[in-house]
Amino acid sequence: MTDPASGFVRPSAWWLRVVFGVIGAVALALGWIGFDRLSTTRPEAIHDSYDVLYYALQLFVLSAEPFENPGPYPWQLQVARFVAPLFTLLAVAEAARLLLAAEIRRWRARRASGHVLVCGDSQFAQMLADRLFADGERVVVVRSEPFGPLEYRRRRYLGVIGDPSSAEVLRGAGLPRAHTIYACTHDDDLNHAIANAASRLIQDRRNPPRVYVQVHDPEVCLSLQARRLGAAGSSRLRLDYFHVDDIAARALHRHHPLRPARNRATTVLIVGNGSFRRALLVETARHWRAREAGTRLRVDLVAPDAGAELALVAARYPFLRTVCEVSTYDLDLAELTGLAQFTTGGYDRIYLCLPGEDSGLQFALDTPALWQGTRGSVFVPVYRQAALAAAFHGDSRHDLLDEVHGKLCLYPVLTHACEAGLIAEDLTERLARQIHERYLHARQQAGVSFGQAPAMVDWSGLPESLRRANRSHVQDIAAKLLNLGCVVAPRHGNTGDASAAGQAIADGIEHLARLEHERWCQERRAEGWTYGEPRDDLRQRHPELRPWDELSPAVQEQNREEIRALPDVLSDSGFELIRLTSPVPAPRPGVVDGP
Repeated sequence: MTDPASGFVRPSAWWLRVVFGVIGAVALALGWIGFDRLSTTRPEAIHDSYDVLYYALQLFVLSAEPFENPGPYPWQLQVARFVAPLFTLLAVAEAARLLLAAEIRRWRARRASGHVLVCGDSQFAQMLADRLFADGERVVVVRSEPFGPLEYRRRRYLGVIGDPSSAEVLRGAGLPRAHTIYACTHDDDLNHAIANAASRLIQDRRNPPRVYVQVHDPEVCLSLQARRLGAAGSSRLRLDYFHVDDIAARALHRHHPLRPARNRATTVLIVGNGSFRRALLVETARHWRAREAGTRLRVDLVAPDAGAELALVAARYPFLRTVCEVSTYDLDLAELTGLAQFTTGGYDRIYLCLPGEDSGLQFALDTPALWQGTRGSVFVPVYRQAALAAAFHGDSRHDLLDEVHGKLCLYPVLTHACEAGLIAEDLTERLARQIHERYLHARQQAGVSFGQAPAMVDWSGLPESLRRANRSHVQDIAAKLLNLGCVVAPRHGNTGDASAAGQAIADGIEHLARLEHERWCQERRAEGWTYGEPRDDLRQRHPELRPWDELSPAVQEQNREEIRALPDVLSDSGFELIRLTSPVPAPRPGVVDGP
């Protein structure tokens, strides 16, 4: 997918060139016929076919000697004397457009609005820009390396050349009016510099764009997400950090869902210690939990460090052991096929996540025991060999290589990491969705039926105003942490601070629940809601839009539960609360008690 997707060349451009050529050919043909017929009436002016050709060509430069004498002229010549100059004007306009193409693109990029901005020279940045353009987005690319003329013609998005961390270059790419910005260079620090410049350029915008920063180390990415979560309340910028493995692992289960087996336990095998392994293990557990299969998923983890890896992942994501029954085998690759499951073909799916992409692919191609040992497919994540994956998995006309009866699946990580919809499901979005799911569960436990209220629907059917409310709840976590004297950090499971953080929540539960209600009231009023009974979503009236002390005990307890749930919400994404200091009251300008 490094080449533009099919459909990138706009049909109008092709037809314009055809029409352009037809006009020139018709003008030349009619000119030839007209002068040829004129030569029979004026033999003294046109002597032979060379004169006919010469005079026909002169039509294109608004001059021909036979026209110095009065007519009449053949009708073909009358038409040609007007069509030929039209062709000349079109040619001059096209030449000017080509000569000024770079300047026109710079002007269009600077004036762009409602577009996507992709910064970087990396393969991933190029693939992401192609994918966004194929999805119908208006795309502006900022690169430090010049675009070639052929690349400009093949890729119809706009390009700006320069330092992507320069405020002037980003302003020239229309950043203040973009709706999404991706920082995808090879250098993490340059990506952070792009985010810093973007924050300065859009600080006064009422609806700032989303900014997504690629980080190449998954552990650093998680740590930066924690730090961003703790600072989200101090900045209106929607900023998140992402790693391609996390995005591609989520995409894998959307494109290739793992279905429960009938009358037996579903079993998968994850082999190797490559970077994709951890993201795959966590997302497989999440996918299985979301399917509510009713049974635990059996996972065999094989690698020289399998036991240590499971201990780390299970400590970070506590739900893993409740969803999956994981067995570890500290074995080398050569010992893999000696596992008992291979003798019975007992795996429903196998993943080869080896650190060396070439060695993993070679092992998958040369080991028939793998194909025989699974009822499903052997997945091999690849980063640099997307074209080879396409050769295996093209459509019926372009399927160049045998997939071993569907047993072999090369999974191009970068290709699937380019799914903008999954990148947009950032940490804020995922936490907001989880908060809503916990709300649904709590309300159903209280006897409220699904669909009985506007909020009692799945996230996909939730009105956008209620989605924003959940996102605001997430973005207010920073203020809550400040009041608790706590910070968010990647979960390790053995810090010893869980009890301290839990005690901090217990000590401040009443104050934080009150603040959460005040935040919610302020947000609802900003969207035009007022107090009123009964609730009327059409007229935006809500019975709970009143001071905390006037709320019923049940509603107050609901607010307290939202605060108590905070550690569980964070732990599901691999974070925990660490208590550092005594609580510091967070300023909340504009918050009032009364309606």
